[in-house]
Amino acid sequence: MISAARSWPRGRAGARWLLGAGTVASLVMLPIFALLLQALQGSAGLWSHLAATVLPVALADTIILLCGVGLITAVLGTSTAWLVTAYAFPGRRVLEWALLLPLAVPTYIIAYAYLDILHPIGSVQGAVRWLLGYSSPREFRLPDVRSMTGCILLLGFVLYPYVYIPTRAMFLTQSANLIDASRTLGISRRAVFWHVALPLARPAVAVGVSLALMETLNDIGASEFLGVRTLTVSIYTTWITRTDLPGASQIALSLLMVVVALVAFEKWARGKQRYSTGAQRSRAFESRRVSTAKGLLLFFGGLLPIFIGFGAPAIYLVNEAWKRIEFAGLSSRFLNEAFNTIVLASAATIITVLFGLLVAYASRLRPGAATAWLQRLSTLGYAAPGTVVAIGVLIVLATLDGFIDRTAAAWFGVSTGLLFIGSGAALLYAYSVRFLAISAGGIDAGLARIPVSFDHASRVLGQSAAGTFRHVHLPLSKAAITAAGLLVFVDCVKELPATLLLRPLNVETFATHLYGEAARGTYEEASIAALAIVVIGILPVVLLSRMGQARR
Repeated sequence: MISAARSWPRGRAGARWLLGAGTVASLVMLPIFALLLQALQGSAGLWSHLAATVLPVALADTIILLCGVGLITAVLGTSTAWLVTAYAFPGRRVLEWALLLPLAVPTYIIAYAYLDILHPIGSVQGAVRWLLGYSSPREFRLPDVRSMTGCILLLGFVLYPYVYIPTRAMFLTQSANLIDASRTLGISRRAVFWHVALPLARPAVAVGVSLALMETLNDIGASEFLGVRTLTVSIYTTWITRTDLPGASQIALSLLMVVVALVAFEKWARGKQRYSTGAQRSRAFESRRVSTAKGLLLFFGGLLPIFIGFGAPAIYLVNEAWKRIEFAGLSSRFLNEAFNTIVLASAATIITVLFGLLVAYASRLRPGAATAWLQRLSTLGYAAPGTVVAIGVLIVLATLDGFIDRTAAAWFGVSTGLLFIGSGAALLYAYSVRFLAISAGGIDAGLARIPVSFDHASRVLGQSAAGTFRHVHLPLSKAAITAAGLLVFVDCVKELPATLLLRPLNVETFATHLYGEAARGTYEEASIAALAIVVIGILPVVLLSRMGQARR
């Protein structure tokens, strides 16, 4: 059998794809290097000032938030995954896909919604006081959601699907033979989860928790709305409020070090654990049917995280949006924001998918250490929070804008202004760097399903590498490319930190409009934009549920 490594030419065609992948990797790494240089250019006493005033509080809040969110997502994601895998009860099929719904709600939207839902003079606290016999918020009020505890709980209930998805997949692949063997060794049915299923699923739990924590680090809206001063919030306030780019760069560098530590922790947590079974005829994991009463209890228990993470915010948004439309109709401002959101997200999706194709196809064309490293470097942007990427992109393109402006003034006597930053190119660049990992990873998975024998047949029939890509790989990987593009589009629509920092003047998207209205406390004005983001966010949930049904 001809190996994959020998199935491709080493000529000019392969070199061109490799050069393209190298260019993409360089574009991804350039903002990171620019950030490092900018951080080193700060004044001599800037680091000591930040270390004495900003970093201690921001770092402590960030670590506490990460620990709390990690614990809640691990518990909720693992328990719900075991619930729909180990037990058969009425409504289980509904829970399997409904548990994904909180993915449709960005973290800043759940904070925005619950700030109004749980307001001291709102309907929920009013009903609680009425039931307990109190008449005024001064007599009784629930704990303020604007706190570290509130932030941990809300982020945990909206991010647990990152743990639920890989952990449930791991539970489904576990063989019933292992469960039977543990039962013969005296382990009770209840103890099977703790002694067999959970240890085997620990790598999946570690991956899911690390993804949830990456999203927590990227969050800026929820943390700021709820009064938690994380490193991400400190970067934004240092740059925007104090106009201190070197200081923001140094805080961003600190945040990047936290990300590196988090990735290292995830790799350490997984270690070298792998799951395999040597049984030639291993039976699939079998769900245990429970009584109707216990089944209803399990069903309503599974509905609880869905209601908190999706149901309550969605009901609130629909109600507020309906009241807003009924009172004032749909404003032209909404249509303008919809246009900006769709155009920016679509343009970024096209660029990101094209870059992902370059990286993924170069890996198939010339497999080896070089392309493997290029693929790793190209996907580093997803690990960096949006604020970090945004500052790096700003430094790079501001320098380029300045160079072009000075050159045009010297040669032609005209000023070009901010060509890249003022046109939205900086935002598209940041989106592409941030979400290239989704595009390249999805397309690479689609290409991996195409047998190498198809490549050999195409080459024998006289097709070049580019021709094989156009006539063989591109048609066969359309579904993977479409799915990757959909995920990138939705993430661009939901992205708040990079959009806040890099959008052109007088350009508002759904996310930035929602942030501005929530910061001012005018929640009803942003309800339609928030509902639109949630509706768009449901698209990948539908995709994931369809993939799960097809796999089953």
